Amino acid sequence: MGDVDIGRRAFLAAVGGTAVGAAAASLTGCESRTGRSPVASSRTLVVRNFGGSYGEANRKAVYDPFTRETGIRIKTVVLGHAEMLAQIKEGRPRFDVMDIDMTNLVLFEHEGASEPLDYGRLKNTRNAGIPQSLLTPNGVGKSYWASVLAYRTDVFDGRKPESWADFWSVEGFPGRRAMQGEVDWPELEFALLADGVPLDGLYPLDADRAFRVLDEIRGSVRTFWEYGAEPGELLSRGGVVASSTWAGRLQSLVERGSPVAYEWNGARRQSNGYGIPKGSANPDAAYRLIDFALRPEVQAHMARLYPDGPVVPAAYGHLTESTAVHLPSTPGHLLSGFDLDIEWWLKHGNSVTRRWQEWSRA
Repeated sequence: MGDVDIGRRAFLAAVGGTAVGAAAASLTGCESRTGRSPVASSRTLVVRNFGGSYGEANRKAVYDPFTRETGIRIKTVVLGHAEMLAQIKEGRPRFDVMDIDMTNLVLFEHEGASEPLDYGRLKNTRNAGIPQSLLTPNGVGKSYWASVLAYRTDVFDGRKPESWADFWSVEGFPGRRAMQGEVDWPELEFALLADGVPLDGLYPLDADRAFRVLDEIRGSVRTFWEYGAEPGELLSRGGVVASSTWAGRLQSLVERGSPVAYEWNGARRQSNGYGIPKGSANPDAAYRLIDFALRPEVQAHMARLYPDGPVVPAAYGHLTESTAVHLPSTPGHLLSGFDLDIEWWLKHGNSVTRRWQEWSRA
């Protein structure tokens, strides 16, 4: 799962606005004038990620093996996006590598806050099968996560919803629904898929059509969830019978025998990636870490520890089928889902989100 809950909304509000200046002033007031040490250690690399189980998985799969191979120690920090941008705009970021979702990497690029990547220094991207959409000028994808349809398995007389059209069919699959709240981009794509739009015809999104379809189900949507574990909690308690969810957050419940399942058909994929902030003190070490993390065996190791999918197809040669089936970038799941169009959402996201807020609160 991505770090969309670590300040994306604040970051989007801050870009180009007064919030960035306020954040910068706050940082200036509470930190020393020198910031990081004037002589940065080339043997320590500071990586921003979003912590928790994701950070621990990176420690085991990426950082510790990298340190054993190179001798370069990894220090991690957890920062919101607006705070990161404020540090960069001050000219003294206290981190050398950004591990953030690709939408925010593109935003940092638009803001001139990240370094253009020299792909000649990233040999593990060459002929590796990484999708071109994840090889952006200032960021490279590292893992996939996905939003999917989840449901209780004990309420539909042995039937299961297999599409977003089924999710919308309150007659065929009666009961309360939940949808994602403001933690990420509104789920307009699911409404359009429910209305018959094909996967390859989603973008540019027809927002008016999507909201007309959303109106059809509004009376059955009782909850708009705001954190990753919430859909599983709602389904397990029986508060709802179906919900959108981040796929990996439900797997532990399935394995513990909870009567829940999820469907990959119509999954909305997003990606996390690496970037180098403008003013990074250790760009050489940053390139070495990024390249290391894109090795197929390292990608596979990470996928065993955390349920995001590798972006390097060869990683699946190092994974068992029982692990691969739960990841969003297996070949079958790639065909049955779609990638969120970052540029469309960056162009229209603020206005669509305001409209979504009015709709969801009505």
